[in-house]
Amino acid sequence: MTKPRGARRSVPWRAAWLGVILAAAWAPSAGAAALDEAAERYRPFLIEDIGRALAGTRALRERIGANDVDGAKRAWVEARVGWERSEVFTSGFVPELDQQIDAWPNALHGFHGIEARLFGANRTDVREETDALIGHLADLHGQVHDIQLTPQRLLNGIVRLAFEIGGNKADGGESRLSGTSLNDMQSNADGIELAYRIIFSEAVAASDPQLAGAARAVIQRLQAAVKISELRNLDSEKLRADSEELVAILQSAAAKIGLSKPTLEEEEATK
Repeated sequence: MTKPRGARRSVPWRAAWLGVILAAAWAPSAGAAALDEAAERYRPFLIEDIGRALAGTRALRERIGANDVDGAKRAWVEARVGWERSEVFTSGFVPELDQQIDAWPNALHGFHGIEARLFGANRTDVREETDALIGHLADLHGQVHDIQLTPQRLLNGIVRLAFEIGGNKADGGESRLSGTSLNDMQSNADGIELAYRIIFSEAVAASDPQLAGAARAVIQRLQAAVKISELRNLDSEKLRADSEELVAILQSAAAKIGLSKPTLEEEEATK
């Protein structure tokens, strides 16, 4: 039986359209898979930083037991480094633990409850608070091995932390009694650089090289701005401008890598 001439042309026409449809469907999922893989590459660094906070807090308990005020203060400061580096993750993924560990201001527990007594009054009678902090950090350290690292929430966390650095942290910071607010901001900036580089930089560079270059440059400026010897030398206005610029860049980049515009609202990040 002879086929109509048009039937011979309909097969490649339909195949071509099917290819377009499949390509359109595959592209976003491929991009999402790449970001998921990148988030997994970030996990070991996150585990290491939270482990550093936990180890520092255990050293703090040991120094408290020895009534060593200076040693306890050094251990507290060391524990804060790992914690502050991981803040791109903590508030958006484990908000309840975040509040128990690092509630601020007016905290009566966690890091800042201990800080008030240890640095504010040179007292080491914080064994109960330190044990509670160790328990919360140990819980977090266990969870971070298996928790799903959603790229959207991690991008939200980077944006939110960048905004905080240029806002209330630049205005004096949260660790005022210990005098380590500058250390906090340095660790925050390093944490932002690490998470962005490991998870998002490659995807942004592939979609918009110019935007990727801008993001890289402003992150470097943030790091340089807080790597100073004294908080009083901080150019808070420039830091605020750089942090807001980074927020705007990452909000623009989100759509290009298949994510929603990052929010500054914590409650949105926990959904």
